[in-house]
Amino acid sequence: MAEFDQLQRQQVLDWLHQQVPLSRVAHILRVEQLAIALARQHSLNAAQAAQAGLMHDLAKYFKPKILVEMATAAGLPIDPVDQSNPHLLHASVSALVAQQEFQVDDPAVLAAIADHTLGRAGMTPLSCVVFLADSLEPGRGDTAALNHLRQISQQNLMKAVWMTCDYTFRYLLDAHQLIHPTALQTRNWFLQADTRQNLPLSQSSLPAGSL
Repeated sequence: MAEFDQLQRQQVLDWLHQQVPLSRVAHILRVEQLAIALARQHSLNAAQAAQAGLMHDLAKYFKPKILVEMATAAGLPIDPVDQSNPHLLHASVSALVAQQEFQVDDPAVLAAIADHTLGRAGMTPLSCVVFLADSLEPGRGDTAALNHLRQISQQNLMKAVWMTCDYTFRYLLDAHQLIHPTALQTRNWFLQADTRQNLPLSQSSLPAGSL
């Protein structure tokens, strides 16, 4: 399996050290490593996972005004929840930075970067891997709930995505925070897909909405 280009990796790391705190660089490196491990576990391209993992937070510390300006200039959709919390745009803007600063042109890698915070209905397995790596990397904690999600992520990406969404939603609800509609769509899509996957053949072949 091809390795992520080491020269580009060092260029990204050098750039990150100028842009984000050391604690965030440490998080990024843990995401990179977990993304590689999950990709290999699920027979995906580990080099793509490494690249997306390393670049997922390029815009993490951009100021809200810059995030909104870059998203607007690129024609990206901006939800009212994004307007209330522009930080949520950092995932999509990080994909723009990967394109503009590091000439990344792999659509799968760019999508995985853009999808890592809110997910997306029907996102690719590679995007699932980076989404889960960001939420479940070891620095997030060592609770029973997180360890259970880590175990599920090794076995079933679809199930791990919707269960991780549920875990995040519980935190947001307890904190009286807004839930982005894209995150809700992600959760619902993967819950439905996982449910259909586990239905008996006679039921799973029925048209959507017929149950």
